[in-house]
Amino acid sequence: MKVDHSRQKNFSSAAAPGGGRLVQYTAAGLSLLVFLALFFYARGGRSTYDRDGVGITYETARVLAVLADNTEADPSTENVLRGSQELELEILTGRYAGQTVRTANYLSAFYNVHAREGMKLAISVNTVEEGVYSVSIYNYSRDLWMWAFAALFGLTLCAVGGKQGLKALAGLAVTVFCVIFLLVPLLVQRGWPPVPTTLAVTAYTSFVSFVILGGVRVKTMAAALGSFGGVLLAGGLAWGACKIVHISGMNMDEAESLLLTAVDNGLKIRGLYICGILIATEGAVMDIAMSISSAMTEIHEVSPSLTAAQLFRSGMNVGRDAMGTMANTLVLAFAGTSLNMMIFIYAYDVSYIQLLNTDFVAIEVIRSLAGSIGIVLTVPVVAGVSAWLLARRK
Repeated sequence: MKVDHSRQKNFSSAAAPGGGRLVQYTAAGLSLLVFLALFFYARGGRSTYDRDGVGITYETARVLAVLADNTEADPSTENVLRGSQELELEILTGRYAGQTVRTANYLSAFYNVHAREGMKLAISVNTVEEGVYSVSIYNYSRDLWMWAFAALFGLTLCAVGGKQGLKALAGLAVTVFCVIFLLVPLLVQRGWPPVPTTLAVTAYTSFVSFVILGGVRVKTMAAALGSFGGVLLAGGLAWGACKIVHISGMNMDEAESLLLTAVDNGLKIRGLYICGILIATEGAVMDIAMSISSAMTEIHEVSPSLTAAQLFRSGMNVGRDAMGTMANTLVLAFAGTSLNMMIFIYAYDVSYIQLLNTDFVAIEVIRSLAGSIGIVLTVPVVAGVSAWLLARRK
């Protein structure tokens, strides 16, 4: 029997918009309500510092004049300027905005802010009592440049990707917002268990991002389920490896500072290392999941008579081509953040026993390998889910 695929496709296209839009709007509305409820719950009752009272605040100032410059290049530190400057500043923000002050600026090999007339600087203002304060140079004023680079990224994404680029930017904004303003307050302010909370937030952000990109469709749902499966597998592998080699959040460099923070709230530190792996893995896993799901959907549109097994094989072929480069991406990303430490290890000729039994090395190896294994295992998960859903739709 000959099937008129063009008629079938036209019927699907005509029938989908009303119901599809309703499902998409309903999903978006429910996800927004869930997010808002958790957002206000997480931030409720947060204690804040009194910025108008005694203490240190950080503001922006403009250099009106360099009254004295006693700096000179130091050949022993690659000609970095060292010495001191006498500066006249105009405070631009905060309670002392508009006031003019003089302060000394000391430059060293590691703390090196060389001021010039007209330059904006970030300053720390230490108020000891009402109207009595001192000013010191904190750093270069970088906030406007940071926003400029972010705007450049957004414009580039939209210019190259068009409508899909704009959707990708919206999905990225949702992800960043959820991590900073939802996940972090839930962990710090409310003391929720780190690993389950992070899994829930990553599942939510991946679902919302995929819906923004492609709506509520088989392609996006398969990619969302597959990416969550990959993240879950990466987290499980990391958890097992940590148990075997005795690595926990207490081994991290920031553990001591986090313990001081945890005194005032219910923050649980032990699971934060696994949480970092889950978040880092999510981006790479979403990429490969969408690639496989999209390719399998196109294959199904061209040949709707293919069985689930045939679709699965096609998805595995696509995934095998992509997973090698994606695994390299994650490993190299972690290696890039650890480059300075690798140079240090090489320069001091650290022995084999010391190297492989150092907390830092174990942490980085588990982080990179668990994420890479999660990416690899995402391929059969996405291929299987997509094949099953597409075959049922036929």
